[in-house]
Amino acid sequence: MTMTLDDVRALAQSIRGEVAKAIVGQDRIVDHLLIALLSEGHVLLEGPPGTAKTFLAQCFSHALGLDYGRIQFTPDLLPGDILGSNLFNFQTSQFTLTRGPIFCELLLADEINRTPPKTQAALLEAMQERRVTLDGETHSLPERFMVVATQNPIENQGVYPLPEAQLDRFLFKVLVGYPDADEEARIVTRYGQRQGPQRPAEFGIEAVADSAKLVAASDALEQVTVADDITQYVVRLVRATRDNAELASGASPRAAVMLANAARARAALEGRAYVVPDDVKALATAVLRHRLMLSPAAEIEGRQMEDLVTELVESTEAPR
Repeated sequence: MTMTLDDVRALAQSIRGEVAKAIVGQDRIVDHLLIALLSEGHVLLEGPPGTAKTFLAQCFSHALGLDYGRIQFTPDLLPGDILGSNLFNFQTSQFTLTRGPIFCELLLADEINRTPPKTQAALLEAMQERRVTLDGETHSLPERFMVVATQNPIENQGVYPLPEAQLDRFLFKVLVGYPDADEEARIVTRYGQRQGPQRPAEFGIEAVADSAKLVAASDALEQVTVADDITQYVVRLVRATRDNAELASGASPRAAVMLANAARARAALEGRAYVVPDDVKALATAVLRHRLMLSPAAEIEGRQMEDLVTELVESTEAPR
């Protein structure tokens, strides 16, 4: 199956329409999920409880027709609870792999920062290489494997900050805020008369894609051109994070590669066969905000990461 960029744009619009049957607003977040899907990246959603982060991931997966899995991260979770384990079968006298919930196409890692770093590290190989290793044997994950993780920025007790290696494997960190007054009124109208848990199927969400379509959509990104001046712009922007005195650590080359790929996906969703500087600018903050660390002096001065990243993007010369 092959797709044109027009086909990709039409598919994305269909997915947006299905998700909108249940989710009010959140258009920006859905677009980031679509871009991550096309560029084969993972997404970290950060926001207060009750802002539909989990339900959004469920609706998104339902509209894509993907095999969905969920892990509720807790302090006592072990790596084997995520990956699975080899159990001895007394009938066959052999060890048999009991697969964990990570063997799916779209994995919701709910409240990922509530489990210790040892357990968080179980996701590293899966997120980078789409495979897991158990007892020295490697097992492949589905080609469309994608992690959508959530975390609560408010609570400080009982949480474990994600290691830098873990954060660097997320394409985007997207901030999920409270809806505006009109959207909140629509939410209450839509859900205020419903009882019990909400399920995507109850809102008529149908699968408008499958694995084959999504692979073809990702392959269609090869039709999108990244000019040399855009590549240099991405490199300048990422390198600027390493030369800033207010940052203790900057972004990695992986961040530059991911930003370029995400910009290609955004261009495809806009129906363009070429990347423009605005594609990079629109995604730079979501790509960089979780990869940077403020210096002690900047923390003392009360500098905010969001402001600093915005200043970096605005001060980096973009091609005309």
